[in-house]
Amino acid sequence: MTVDTKIQYSRMAGRLIDHVANGTTDWAEGTMEVPSTEYTDAEQWQREMDCIFKSLPILVGVTQDIPNPGDFRSLEILGIPLLITRQADGSAKVLMNVCTHRGMQLTSEPCGNQKLFSCPYHGWTFKSDGALRAIADAPKFGDVCEGARDLVQFPCHEEGGLIFAVLDAESDVDIRAYLGAMMDDVAKKGMDQWTYVGHRIIHGPNWKVAYDGYLEGYHFKAAHPETIEPRTFTNVMEYDAHGPHQLVGFAAKNVLELGDVDRDELWQHETKGFDFIRLFFPNVSIFIAEEITQVAQMIPGPGPMENTTILHFLHPTQPENDEDVAARIEMADWLRNVVQEEDYNVGLKLQQGLETGLMRSVLFGRNERGNQYFHRWVKWYSDGDTSAPQPEL
Repeated sequence: MTVDTKIQYSRMAGRLIDHVANGTTDWAEGTMEVPSTEYTDAEQWQREMDCIFKSLPILVGVTQDIPNPGDFRSLEILGIPLLITRQADGSAKVLMNVCTHRGMQLTSEPCGNQKLFSCPYHGWTFKSDGALRAIADAPKFGDVCEGARDLVQFPCHEEGGLIFAVLDAESDVDIRAYLGAMMDDVAKKGMDQWTYVGHRIIHGPNWKVAYDGYLEGYHFKAAHPETIEPRTFTNVMEYDAHGPHQLVGFAAKNVLELGDVDRDELWQHETKGFDFIRLFFPNVSIFIAEEITQVAQMIPGPGPMENTTILHFLHPTQPENDEDVAARIEMADWLRNVVQEEDYNVGLKLQQGLETGLMRSVLFGRNERGNQYFHRWVKWYSDGDTSAPQPEL
């Protein structure tokens, strides 16, 4: 489904103005309870990993992290070593970073630029597209059919500066169809042409505890009194969705200055009175600000109580001087600190309460509409009943 983002943005911005003026927010029909065990139970977590993170497209990297032919990035997701490589034709491939001879990890380097990867155990060599190039001392080894021992390759799709993959080599999921109208929106931003400022790695609680925090501004005043709250209204949100993905709007403290703007033209004022968080289910949060853009890539595990998040930072223009470079690095560090200290550390303390087993459930208010929607999708996928009606916002 194609969505006119100008109409969507303007409608959401107009409603944010009304919410601030009227003391309202975007409301669900009622409150919603979620059992605490949904966050802590190991079997539930494994169902989510199997039915969601290993079955659906997830973000594995960003375009600007491997901009040139021969560039690669390695990482591990759910125990699967990945190798993301940039090909000579400009495309990206997502391979398993495991030699197909005996299962040895091909490279332990986190990134670099090379056309060939040689196994450190027996010296088998592979091209960056995954094709087996040479078997060490081949005459003594025996025959291997061409193509039979190429690296495992995962279905992937790159667009809008983001690289998605399905961690099932046999999957027939239509990745672009899954990303849908949310990708239409993100692709228009042209982030694949932006400057890569760098990344920061942080650690936090259960992936749903972390995801919950991106979905609401109810916590701004209490959790971010000196960082987010001075700029953005607490508990004023507006929600829209494309399948399981969400667009969440927040009102800046100067949003009422847009009151005289033609409502159909409000779309032009993003970051100048209102902000959007764009969330691809299940592991991406994108925050575009004037100073910098943050792409949060959440990686669950190694168990239900942990997640690792890679914060990628981008800017639409090249820095003009050293002062520009320093300012962007400073902003990236500032956002990293906000997410780690004021979001994830709070989430870890929250999780301690859930782990006691003495709290039966968590309660999402009418104002936490996006959280309710998110948890309904988690349940829909983890239940595995695709014949059931999909959740509605």
